[in-house]
Amino acid sequence: MPSPAAKHPDDMSPEAILARAAAARGDIFPEWRLVAHTAPQTYDLINRTGSYLHQYHGQSPEKQQLSGPMRELIATPALCAKADLRHAPNHIRRMYRMGMTNQVIFEGAAAFATVVGWSSLTYVSLAIAEANSPDYPYGRLPEGGAPTELTPFPELAMGRKRKGSESDSLLDTPEWRYAAGIDAEMARRCAAFVDHCLLAGGAKDELLGPGPRELIVIAALCTRGEVEIAAQHIRRAYDYGMTRRQVLEAISCVFPMSGMITGQLGLRAMRLAEAANRKGKRRKGKGEKNTARKRR
Repeated sequence: MPSPAAKHPDDMSPEAILARAAAARGDIFPEWRLVAHTAPQTYDLINRTGSYLHQYHGQSPEKQQLSGPMRELIATPALCAKADLRHAPNHIRRMYRMGMTNQVIFEGAAAFATVVGWSSLTYVSLAIAEANSPDYPYGRLPEGGAPTELTPFPELAMGRKRKGSESDSLLDTPEWRYAAGIDAEMARRCAAFVDHCLLAGGAKDELLGPGPRELIVIAALCTRGEVEIAAQHIRRAYDYGMTRRQVLEAISCVFPMSGMITGQLGLRAMRLAEAANRKGKRRKGKGEKNTARKRR
Protein backbone atom coordinates (compact mmCIF):
# COMPACT_ATOMS: atom_id res chain seq x y z
CA MET A 1 0.00 0.00 0.00
CA PRO A 2 1.48 3.41 -0.97
CA SER A 3 2.67 5.59 1.88
CA PRO A 4 0.76 8.84 2.60
CA ALA A 5 3.70 10.81 1.18
CA ALA A 6 3.25 9.10 -2.17
CA LYS A 7 -0.22 10.63 -2.56
CA HIS A 8 1.04 14.22 -2.79
CA PRO A 9 2.62 14.70 -6.24
CA ASP A 10 3.69 18.30 -5.50
CA ASP A 11 5.60 17.51 -2.32
CA MET A 12 9.27 17.90 -3.28
CA SER A 13 10.77 16.69 -0.03
CA PRO A 14 13.23 13.82 -0.59
CA GLU A 15 11.12 11.38 1.43
CA ALA A 16 7.96 12.23 -0.52
CA ILE A 17 9.81 11.82 -3.82
CA LEU A 18 11.21 8.46 -2.69
CA ALA A 19 7.75 7.35 -1.57
CA ARG A 20 6.29 8.21 -4.98
CA ALA A 21 9.09 6.30 -6.70
CA ALA A 22 8.55 3.25 -4.50
CA ALA A 23 4.79 3.38 -5.12
CA ALA A 24 5.35 3.55 -8.89
CA ARG A 25 8.01 0.86 -9.19
CA GLY A 26 7.07 -1.36 -6.27
CA ASP A 27 10.56 -0.89 -4.85
CA ILE A 28 13.65 1.26 -5.43
CA PHE A 29 17.37 0.61 -5.34
CA PRO A 30 19.05 2.12 -2.26
CA GLU A 31 21.58 4.10 -4.33
CA TRP A 32 18.76 6.36 -5.48
CA ARG A 33 18.26 7.59 -1.91
CA LEU A 34 21.45 9.64 -1.98
CA VAL A 35 20.43 11.11 -5.34
CA ALA A 36 16.99 12.02 -3.97
CA HIS A 37 18.42 13.70 -0.87
CA THR A 38 21.16 15.53 -2.76
CA ALA A 39 19.33 16.43 -5.99
CA PRO A 40 15.60 15.94 -5.28
CA GLN A 41 14.27 17.69 -8.39
CA THR A 42 16.59 15.66 -10.63
CA TYR A 43 15.41 12.39 -9.14
CA ASP A 44 11.76 13.46 -9.22
CA LEU A 45 12.04 14.15 -12.96
CA ILE A 46 13.82 10.81 -13.48
CA ASN A 47 11.02 9.00 -11.68
CA ARG A 48 8.21 10.86 -13.46
CA THR A 49 9.76 10.29 -16.89
CA GLY A 50 10.84 6.70 -16.27
CA SER A 51 7.46 5.75 -14.83
CA TYR A 52 5.77 6.95 -18.02
CA LEU A 53 8.30 5.31 -20.35
CA HIS A 54 8.00 1.92 -18.63
CA GLN A 55 4.35 2.07 -17.56
CA TYR A 56 4.95 1.79 -13.84
CA HIS A 57 1.95 1.85 -11.52
CA GLY A 58 -0.03 5.06 -11.29
CA GLN A 59 0.65 6.16 -14.86
CA SER A 60 -1.97 6.62 -17.57
CA PRO A 61 -1.01 4.52 -20.61
CA GLU A 62 -4.29 4.85 -22.54
CA LYS A 63 -2.68 6.67 -25.47
CA GLN A 64 0.47 4.58 -25.43
CA GLN A 65 0.63 1.76 -27.97
CA LEU A 66 3.40 -0.53 -26.70
CA SER A 67 2.54 -2.91 -23.90
CA GLY A 68 4.54 -3.22 -20.70
CA PRO A 69 5.95 -6.62 -21.73
CA MET A 70 7.17 -5.25 -25.07
CA ARG A 71 8.87 -2.35 -23.31
CA GLU A 72 10.69 -4.77 -21.06
CA LEU A 73 11.84 -6.83 -24.06
CA ILE A 74 13.62 -3.69 -25.27
CA ALA A 75 14.90 -2.29 -21.97
CA THR A 76 16.26 -5.48 -20.43
CA PRO A 77 18.72 -6.50 -23.19
CA ALA A 78 19.85 -2.86 -23.27
CA LEU A 79 20.79 -3.19 -19.59
CA CYS A 80 22.42 -6.56 -20.20
CA ALA A 81 24.44 -5.13 -23.09
CA LYS A 82 26.00 -2.83 -20.49
CA ALA A 83 26.70 -5.83 -18.22
CA ASP A 84 24.37 -4.28 -15.64
CA LEU A 85 23.75 -7.34 -13.48
CA ARG A 86 22.53 -5.29 -10.56
CA HIS A 87 19.44 -3.85 -12.24
CA ALA A 88 18.75 -6.34 -15.07
CA PRO A 89 17.65 -9.20 -12.75
CA ASN A 90 15.04 -6.87 -11.26
CA HIS A 91 13.63 -6.37 -14.76
CA ILE A 92 13.67 -10.13 -15.35
CA ARG A 93 11.56 -10.57 -12.23
CA ARG A 94 9.17 -7.90 -13.46
CA MET A 95 8.82 -9.78 -16.75
CA TYR A 96 8.17 -12.99 -14.84
CA ARG A 97 5.39 -11.24 -12.90
CA MET A 98 3.93 -10.24 -16.27
CA GLY A 99 3.85 -13.90 -17.27
CA MET A 100 6.78 -13.77 -19.69
CA THR A 101 8.82 -16.92 -20.26
CA ASN A 102 12.55 -17.32 -20.78
CA GLN A 103 11.88 -18.21 -24.42
CA VAL A 104 10.30 -14.88 -25.31
CA ILE A 105 12.96 -13.04 -23.28
CA PHE A 106 15.71 -14.72 -25.33
CA GLU A 107 13.89 -14.07 -28.61
CA GLY A 108 13.89 -10.35 -27.83
CA ALA A 109 17.47 -10.46 -26.59
CA ALA A 110 18.61 -12.22 -29.78
CA ALA A 111 17.18 -9.39 -31.89
CA PHE A 112 19.04 -6.85 -29.73
CA ALA A 113 22.20 -8.95 -30.04
CA THR A 114 22.32 -8.50 -33.82
CA VAL A 115 23.31 -4.89 -33.10
CA VAL A 116 25.40 -5.09 -29.91
CA GLY A 117 26.94 -8.55 -30.30
CA TRP A 118 25.93 -12.02 -29.20
CA SER A 119 28.06 -11.85 -26.06
CA SER A 120 25.16 -9.78 -24.67
CA LEU A 121 23.13 -13.01 -24.60
CA THR A 122 25.45 -14.36 -21.91
CA TYR A 123 24.57 -11.39 -19.72
CA VAL A 124 20.87 -12.03 -20.29
CA SER A 125 21.48 -15.60 -19.17
CA LEU A 126 23.38 -14.38 -16.10
CA ALA A 127 20.58 -11.91 -15.29
CA ILE A 128 18.03 -14.74 -15.48
CA ALA A 129 20.15 -16.89 -13.18
CA GLU A 130 20.50 -14.01 -10.71
CA ALA A 131 16.76 -13.28 -10.86
CA ASN A 132 16.06 -16.89 -9.92
CA SER A 133 18.52 -16.82 -7.03
CA PRO A 134 17.07 -16.40 -3.52
CA ASP A 135 20.10 -14.24 -2.73
CA TYR A 136 19.07 -11.47 -5.14
CA PRO A 137 17.26 -8.92 -2.95
CA TYR A 138 15.46 -6.65 -5.43
CA GLY A 139 12.00 -7.17 -6.86
CA ARG A 140 9.62 -10.00 -6.17
CA LEU A 141 10.01 -13.40 -7.79
CA PRO A 142 6.55 -14.82 -8.54
CA GLU A 143 5.44 -17.86 -6.60
CA GLY A 144 6.69 -20.91 -8.47
CA GLY A 145 9.54 -18.98 -10.10
CA ALA A 146 9.89 -18.45 -13.83
CA PRO A 147 6.60 -18.93 -15.75
CA THR A 148 6.42 -22.00 -17.97
CA GLU A 149 3.42 -20.73 -19.96
CA LEU A 150 3.49 -17.37 -21.69
CA THR A 151 0.76 -14.85 -20.86
CA PRO A 152 -0.25 -13.27 -24.20
CA PHE A 153 0.47 -9.60 -24.85
CA PRO A 154 -0.63 -7.59 -27.93
CA GLU A 155 2.66 -7.54 -29.84
CA LEU A 156 2.68 -11.34 -30.15
CA ALA A 157 -0.02 -11.00 -32.81
CA MET A 158 1.51 -7.97 -34.55
CA GLY A 159 3.97 -7.58 -37.39
CA ARG A 160 3.84 -11.12 -38.72
CA LYS A 161 2.98 -10.31 -42.36
CA ARG A 162 4.72 -7.87 -44.67
CA LYS A 163 3.13 -5.65 -47.29
CA GLY A 164 5.78 -6.28 -49.93
CA SER A 165 7.88 -9.27 -50.92
CA GLU A 166 11.37 -7.74 -50.76
CA SER A 167 14.21 -9.89 -49.46
CA ASP A 168 15.41 -9.10 -45.95
CA SER A 169 18.58 -11.17 -45.93
CA LEU A 170 21.71 -9.45 -44.70
CA LEU A 171 23.44 -10.79 -47.81
CA ASP A 172 21.25 -8.53 -49.96
CA THR A 173 22.73 -5.35 -48.49
CA PRO A 174 25.53 -3.60 -50.44
CA GLU A 175 27.98 -3.93 -47.55
CA TRP A 176 27.57 -7.67 -47.16
CA ARG A 177 27.57 -8.28 -50.91
CA TYR A 178 30.94 -6.55 -50.86
CA ALA A 179 32.02 -8.75 -47.92
CA ALA A 180 30.91 -11.86 -49.81
CA GLY A 181 33.24 -10.91 -52.66
CA ILE A 182 36.14 -11.10 -50.21
CA ASP A 183 35.09 -13.98 -47.92
CA ALA A 184 31.86 -15.61 -49.06
CA GLU A 185 31.80 -18.15 -46.24
CA MET A 186 32.19 -15.51 -43.53
CA ALA A 187 29.40 -13.43 -45.07
CA ARG A 188 27.14 -16.49 -45.35
CA ARG A 189 27.62 -17.49 -41.71
CA CYS A 190 27.16 -13.97 -40.36
CA ALA A 191 24.03 -13.50 -42.44
CA ALA A 192 22.63 -16.81 -41.23
CA PHE A 193 22.79 -15.57 -37.62
CA VAL A 194 21.21 -12.18 -38.34
CA ASP A 195 18.56 -13.62 -40.67
CA HIS A 196 17.63 -16.16 -38.00
CA CYS A 197 17.31 -13.54 -35.25
CA LEU A 198 15.34 -11.05 -37.37
CA LEU A 199 13.24 -13.63 -39.25
CA ALA A 200 14.39 -12.58 -42.70
CA GLY A 201 12.28 -15.35 -44.20
CA GLY A 202 9.16 -14.26 -42.33
CA ALA A 203 7.43 -15.54 -39.20
CA LYS A 204 6.71 -19.20 -38.62
CA ASP A 205 6.09 -20.57 -35.14
CA GLU A 206 8.25 -18.03 -33.29
CA LEU A 207 6.67 -16.06 -30.46
CA LEU A 208 7.81 -12.63 -31.69
CA GLY A 209 7.22 -11.78 -35.34
CA PRO A 210 9.50 -9.66 -37.53
CA GLY A 211 7.67 -6.39 -36.72
CA PRO A 212 8.23 -6.42 -32.94
CA ARG A 213 11.80 -7.65 -33.49
CA GLU A 214 12.39 -4.61 -35.69
CA LEU A 215 11.27 -2.34 -32.83
CA ILE A 216 13.95 -3.93 -30.65
CA VAL A 217 16.61 -3.55 -33.36
CA ILE A 218 15.69 0.08 -33.99
CA ALA A 219 16.11 0.94 -30.32
CA ALA A 220 19.45 -0.88 -30.24
CA LEU A 221 20.71 0.93 -33.35
CA CYS A 222 19.77 4.30 -31.87
CA THR A 223 21.89 3.56 -28.79
CA ARG A 224 24.79 3.06 -31.21
CA GLY A 225 24.07 6.28 -33.14
CA GLU A 226 23.41 4.39 -36.38
CA VAL A 227 20.83 6.77 -37.83
CA GLU A 228 20.90 5.63 -41.47
CA ILE A 229 20.75 1.93 -40.66
CA ALA A 230 18.00 2.59 -38.10
CA ALA A 231 16.03 4.37 -40.83
CA GLN A 232 16.26 1.25 -43.01
CA HIS A 233 14.90 -0.88 -40.18
CA ILE A 234 12.16 1.65 -39.44
CA ARG A 235 10.97 1.27 -43.04
CA ARG A 236 10.91 -2.51 -42.56
CA ALA A 237 8.94 -2.07 -39.32
CA TYR A 238 6.40 0.09 -41.18
CA ASP A 239 6.16 -2.56 -43.89
CA TYR A 240 5.19 -5.03 -41.17
CA GLY A 241 2.43 -2.72 -39.96
CA MET A 242 4.17 -1.14 -36.99
CA THR A 243 3.20 2.50 -36.37
CA ARG A 244 5.19 5.70 -35.90
CA ARG A 245 4.06 5.83 -32.29
CA GLN A 246 5.22 2.27 -31.67
CA VAL A 247 8.63 3.07 -33.16
CA LEU A 248 9.03 6.18 -31.01
CA GLU A 249 7.88 4.36 -27.87
CA ALA A 250 10.35 1.56 -28.61
CA ILE A 251 13.20 4.04 -28.89
CA SER A 252 12.12 5.72 -25.64
CA CYS A 253 12.53 2.43 -23.76
CA VAL A 254 16.32 2.78 -23.85
CA PHE A 255 16.49 6.41 -22.67
CA PRO A 256 17.29 5.45 -19.04
CA MET A 257 20.47 3.58 -20.03
CA SER A 258 21.54 5.55 -23.11
CA GLY A 259 20.29 9.12 -22.64
CA MET A 260 17.94 11.54 -24.37
CA ILE A 261 20.37 11.93 -27.28
CA THR A 262 19.17 8.46 -28.29
CA GLY A 263 15.74 9.99 -28.80
CA GLN A 264 17.12 12.76 -30.97
CA LEU A 265 18.98 10.22 -33.10
CA GLY A 266 15.86 8.07 -33.29
CA LEU A 267 13.76 10.98 -34.45
CA ARG A 268 16.31 11.73 -37.15
CA ALA A 269 16.06 8.13 -38.28
CA MET A 270 12.27 8.29 -38.30
CA ARG A 271 12.31 11.43 -40.44
CA LEU A 272 14.78 9.81 -42.86
CA ALA A 273 12.57 6.72 -43.13
CA GLU A 274 9.45 8.74 -43.78
CA ALA A 275 11.20 10.92 -46.36
CA ALA A 276 12.40 7.79 -48.17
CA ASN A 277 8.88 6.36 -48.13
CA ARG A 278 7.44 9.59 -49.57
CA LYS A 279 10.10 9.58 -52.29
CA GLY A 280 9.29 5.95 -53.08
CA LYS A 281 5.58 6.74 -53.39
CA ARG A 282 6.29 9.64 -55.77
CA ARG A 283 8.42 7.38 -57.95
CA LYS A 284 5.73 4.73 -57.94
CA GLY A 285 3.11 7.33 -58.88
CA LYS A 286 5.21 8.61 -61.77
CA GLY A 287 5.81 5.05 -62.94
CA GLU A 288 2.09 4.31 -62.94
CA LYS A 289 1.37 7.49 -64.92
CA ASN A 290 4.02 6.62 -67.51
CA THR A 291 2.58 3.10 -67.85
CA ALA A 292 -0.90 4.53 -68.37
CA ARG A 293 0.39 6.89 -71.09
CA LYS A 294 2.10 4.03 -72.92
CA ARG A 295 -1.15 2.05 -72.89
CA ARG A 296 -2.94 4.92 -74.53
